[in-house]
Amino acid sequence: MSDRNMINVASLAARRADAERDALTDALLRTGQGDKNAFEFVYKQTSAKLFGVCLRIFPDRQEAEEALQDAFINIWNRAARFEKGRASPISWLVTVTRNRAIDRLRAQGKARYEPVETIANLADDAPLPDAVIAADDADGALHNCIETLSGKDAGFIRSAFIRGSTYAQLAAHEKLPLATVKSRIRRALIKLRKCLEGQS
Repeated sequence: MSDRNMINVASLAARRADAERDALTDALLRTGQGDKNAFEFVYKQTSAKLFGVCLRIFPDRQEAEEALQDAFINIWNRAARFEKGRASPISWLVTVTRNRAIDRLRAQGKARYEPVETIANLADDAPLPDAVIAADDADGALHNCIETLSGKDAGFIRSAFIRGSTYAQLAAHEKLPLATVKSRIRRALIKLRKCLEGQS
């Protein structure tokens, strides 16, 4: 490759990175205004990287998945505090995720975590159940699979991952113990993932 071509490729990559950062910044700002479509964009663009952050703090995948959902609930609630130009959007998201995960860890009486500098570039490319739920369902596969769940479990999935309700809110609304709601949603996610995998 000639020097000119190398410069063109580097310039194109830089422009693409700038465009991606600008798009994420805009989506975070709109999320802070309550835009759920913007929040979904943030989730799709960053969930793999942020799951890597959670995995470094919670090596157990199930705990990391719960920490990730907790982090995104926190991101939704705190997005209005994101200030354009003060920090890059991904740095802000990593910091919020890491701090929330560490709070969960401390609440469990544990104390294992890594400096943010060592985890900012980690990612897990395997799709999470809730990442699948947030994905585009234009082909009807997602809708069909949700319909295979029991009425109550389907309602939990829609409320938690599409409408953005927390587990605590669902437990209070249904007058059920929080642990019961978590367990039912976990089992429903496993069924949903198996159904989606069967249709792929």
